[in-house]
Amino acid sequence: MTWSITDVARAAGITSRTLRHYDAIGLLAPAYVAANGYRVYEDEQLLRLQQILLLRELGLGLDTIAEVLAGRRDRLEALRGHERWLRSEQERLSGMADTVARTVRHLEEGTPMSGPEMFEGFADTPAEVEEVLVARFGEGVREHLATAADRTRSWTRADRAAAGREFERLDAAMLAQLRAGTPPDGKEVFAVLDQHYRAVTEHWTPDRTSYAGLGRLYAEEPRFRARYDALDPALAEYYRDAMAAYAERRLA
Repeated sequence: MTWSITDVARAAGITSRTLRHYDAIGLLAPAYVAANGYRVYEDEQLLRLQQILLLRELGLGLDTIAEVLAGRRDRLEALRGHERWLRSEQERLSGMADTVARTVRHLEEGTPMSGPEMFEGFADTPAEVEEVLVARFGEGVREHLATAADRTRSWTRADRAAAGREFERLDAAMLAQLRAGTPPDGKEVFAVLDQHYRAVTEHWTPDRTSYAGLGRLYAEEPRFRARYDALDPALAEYYRDAMAAYAERRLA
């Protein structure tokens, strides 16, 4: 039995764009493409999609899922890494909840509370952030973080502030394209990503795979996603799809 991309998307509760993205990154190709250009799926692809969605539901990133399904990474090891991330998040959220509870008592009862106490649990150390990212996206993250640390070691506070403003400007430019209805692979979007790529290379130099992976990081990692959700709930996925298309067409 065969299914169209629309049929598969409807049955799985995902979008056709997601299936096309999975095909573009080599995670799930259709059984074949018909003469009319339509993707056609068979039982084998549906079973693989079921595995992908199961692992996504467990919180694994797409890069990790690809490694698991290709046999390059042990599923149990990947799940253990994700368990470490979940427990880290649990501890972080528990600390934030304790801080909020103390703040409530401070406001209701006038109990003493210092400035630093009001923000306990709200910020992670760089080492904690690194471990969270490695748990979700694999050991390859360490190399990129080390490169970024080396390249920015001599930056002043003004340098870091300027870099932050540049990314904020690029976020606003991408948001404008999203709201204008420009497709993620549109030339106007690619013009913004030309600048985005140059800004990223101030920290580290991504290739085709890692730049697309950075887009997935934007969409999948809560600390990053929150930045884009604050602007528009669709922006993280728009970035992800645009960066995947840009990486495929512009990067070696």
